[in-house]
Amino acid sequence: GSFSGLEPMGLLWALQPQKPFWRLVKRDVQSPFLLQLEVFEGHGESPGRLLAQAQHERAFLRDGVRRVPVREGRIRATLFLPPGSGPFPGIIDLYGTGGGLPEYRACLLANHGFAVLALAFYSYEDLPKGMKEFHLEYFEEAVNYMLQHTQVKGPGIGLLGHSKGGDLCVSMASFLKGITATALINGSVANVGAVLRYKDITIPPLGINPKRVKVGKSGIADIIDALNNPLEGPDQQSFIPLEKAECCFLFIVGQDDHNWKSEFFAVEGSKRLQAHGKEKPEIVCYPGAGHYIEPPFFPMCAASMHLLFGKPVMWGGEPKAHCEAQIDAWQQIQAFFRKHLTGKPSGTSSKL
Repeated sequence: GSFSGLEPMGLLWALQPQKPFWRLVKRDVQSPFLLQLEVFEGHGESPGRLLAQAQHERAFLRDGVRRVPVREGRIRATLFLPPGSGPFPGIIDLYGTGGGLPEYRACLLANHGFAVLALAFYSYEDLPKGMKEFHLEYFEEAVNYMLQHTQVKGPGIGLLGHSKGGDLCVSMASFLKGITATALINGSVANVGAVLRYKDITIPPLGINPKRVKVGKSGIADIIDALNNPLEGPDQQSFIPLEKAECCFLFIVGQDDHNWKSEFFAVEGSKRLQAHGKEKPEIVCYPGAGHYIEPPFFPMCAASMHLLFGKPVMWGGEPKAHCEAQIDAWQQIQAFFRKHLTGKPSGTSSKL
């Protein structure tokens, strides 16, 4: 990848995949990312002689952070505990339709003094393979696990969700007890992609119209208009009743998100909360940022395979603006949780 100007981390955030539609993730947080840097003489395809080389190492698991696999009841997760005696403010971390158990964001947050449970919810071990329906009782088990953990500081916990993980967090906050703060990264306030059940409540998924998917010459689909409007007709039933939530909300919005209309969802969620006399949520918008707002210096993923659509889709974003959004959003998320889970106002530096 390329960048211009002085960019101390440009070699990382400007990386692009050699194979089309690949996204850089960290599978094993127990080993660092190793980046081989080599400087060659001249320009062009065939490099000249090697002038210098170095290896850049990026560790994920800070010294003293404990990684604890969790297999209690139905829960399939990994708990990360910071160094020290605790107890620590607790967070449950959910990713989106990729499934599995991504640990890297949870692990990096634990480096900053939070007890974080990376929670798998499908396509992992003995969990359901597909996204047909989700039962909130599973997520309730995870919430109770955190609330009862001796290393987790009560009385409530935080939720952090990206994409599909975002609307699952909204559902958890709306129906489950013990949630104090919920942060969404390009999340939805309507239930998307699968039926949601909790006790005798059923929330259908927001309707999709494949005819509104645009496919360019490159074969990459733009799915931003595929979802129906949750404010109209029967699709209103998919709008999650977030006014029932007893927590504070933070919406992180990439304004160039091409997965879905994240800013629209954040604004409609805010209107609904305020219409019911609830506190106005924090909404932080980033122009030029796409869908995958990751921790700092992960390269922007412009397009990759979408499991539900079965084809490569564009995620949006402009690399430099996206990089800056990731740096700022990471600080916003930590400040939000520190404020609501520890009672410390943002801006005061934590000893951790």
